[in-house]
Amino acid sequence: MDWVPIAFETFKVTALLVAMFFAIKWRYDEGEKQGRQAALRASAKVAVAFVVALVAVGFVAYYISTKLGLNLSY
Repeated sequence: MDWVPIAFETFKVTALLVAMFFAIKWRYDEGEKQGRQAALRASAKVAVAFVVALVAVGFVAYYISTKLGLNLSY
């Protein structure tokens, strides 16, 4: 039974790496078709959306944890 988490985690990491490779390759190929400027603009939009979502999740987590009375001090 000790090998099951190792096998599943290895499979998950491998599957995610393969999926990321093909997603990046597909995006790169599509960017070459549309032009470099359009690809850079789309990449910037995705990066900004990710940062905004990350900050929003952080604030929501902080708000919920303070409402639940969790001690957030170091």
